[in-house]
This record gives sequence, C-alpha cells and structure tokens, in this order.
Amino acid sequence: MLERHLFGRPAKIGVGANRAAVAASYFERYGYFDPRISTSNQSPCLDQKVESHLNLEKIGAVILDDGMQHWSLQRDLEIVMVNGLTLWGNCQLLPLGPLREPLTALKRADVAVIHNADLVSEQNLKEIEHMIREVKESLPIFFTRMTPSHFFEVANINSKLPLGALSNTVILCVSAIGSANAFVTAMEKIGASYVDRLDFSDHHAFQARDVDMIRRRLEELEDKFDSKPIVVVTEKDYDRDSEILKHLHPFKVLALCSELQTISHIGCTENGFKKLLTEVLRVKLPGAN
Repeated sequence: MLERHLFGRPAKIGVGANRAAVAASYFERYGYFDPRISTSNQSPCLDQKVESHLNLEKIGAVILDDGMQHWSLQRDLEIVMVNGLTLWGNCQLLPLGPLREPLTALKRADVAVIHNADLVSEQNLKEIEHMIREVKESLPIFFTRMTPSHFFEVANINSKLPLGALSNTVILCVSAIGSANAFVTAMEKIGASYVDRLDFSDHHAFQARDVDMIRRRLEELEDKFDSKPIVVVTEKDYDRDSEILKHLHPFKVLALCSELQTISHIGCTENGFKKLLTEVLRVKLPGAN
C-alpha cells in the first residue's frame, strides 16, 4: 500500500521482521548521507546539481515502524501512537496482556499521538491524557483519526467511487487488521441500510476457505434483505492479496481509502505537530537542513 501511495517519490519501503537489519541493508544498497552536514561541506569540488543528483538514491532519514522496543538502536525522534479505542488493554505485560513494556517507557517518548480520538468520548480522552501526563508531564500529545475518502473496485484499482455510492445498501465489512471497530464504524456512518462484519486476526492472509465463509455470509444477507450485499475491505487487506478477493464474483468487492488526519484539540493542530517535529529535530540534530 505504501509503495502504491509513494510511487515516484523519493522514498523506499523496506519490509522485514528485523527493521534495523532491513534499514542497514538499504544503507549498503543505496548509500546514505548525513543531513547535519551540508553538501558543500561534504564535497566542495562537485557541482551542486551533479551532487544533488547523486544523492537522490541515498537515504537521509529512516522511519522505523514498531521500533520503540529496539533498545540498542540509537534514534533521534520517538513518536508513540496509542489506539484510543483499546488503549493499554489490561495494563499487563506480555503474555498476560498486550504491553511490551511498562507504561513508564513513555518517558523515552518525544511525542504521543492518540489515534481514533474521534471515536472516544471527551471524558475518556481527558483520562488518557491524564494517564500519559502522570508518566511524563511535559510530553506533547496530539489526536488523530482515519477519515474515509472514497472507494475503488478490487477488480479495477483505477476506479474511484464516492462514499455516497453505498448509501442504502447492505454492506459486509471484511478485515484482517488490528482494530476493526473504527473501520466498521466508518461504514455505519455513510448511510448504509445494514452493516455486517467478518473480522479476521491482524495480518491474516485470506485463504480459499475464508472466501467460502465470506460467500456463505453474503448469501445469507442476500436472502435476508432481498438485495445483493457489497463487500468492503480496507486498503491494507486489498494489498495483502488483491487476487483472492476477486473470487467472490459476482458479489462486488470495494476497498475503502482513508486518510490520517490530525484533530484540532485543545490547541493541538497539524501545523503544530509539524512545527514540534521540526523543533525537536533541530535540537537533537544541530546543523540539519
């Protein structure tokens, strides 16, 4: 999904269980440059246009997903994202609960982001903020949501359907993501006449038996409502295996496209978030452009 969205842009996507090892392999393959050192200081003899061209393939920054527990990895910026719907679970560490570290690990963070904030009550948001402040009072906190933008047909990725195209329809939400509630809630808000759901475990790869299960549910919905239901999946599910979803024909399968948005809340805005990152990096990486 990231490769599709970032196609033609100066970004490379590395995938692997050991994120640090993947990043290191990309350094070896493409080279890297230190953003704290200007190009004129690095190679004063080279024409700047030529050097700029040479640096196009080189890596100047790495964004590491799920990197907080990689203690041995030196990092310049730590952003912790918290799912406002599930939060800390039972506050227990693995295997008794979902946490990989105690909440005191938040002391290492530079920024905290509470996601799905639009689906959490104002009172609960205040309680979450209070819990974070108890660990690190000075930690900046921002709030985000996923905002649906449009659909595309799984059979035709170049298609683009407005959200209103599914109003007054029967929808079956099928997903294999970490938190499906936000996805289903978004579908309930677009004006569908009925929304059903089939949730699979996070990162689940759909198999033929899953397609059979989905088809049976679709047939049940069709009999119940006397209307052909439409399957809606997330973009992540589409990119995990776009071909197997086509086996649900003649039922239509759509993928929902959404955008991450920063919610203006208690003076915290998207511009404020960008400015904060700039300031933190300026302090931690003096001399960086």
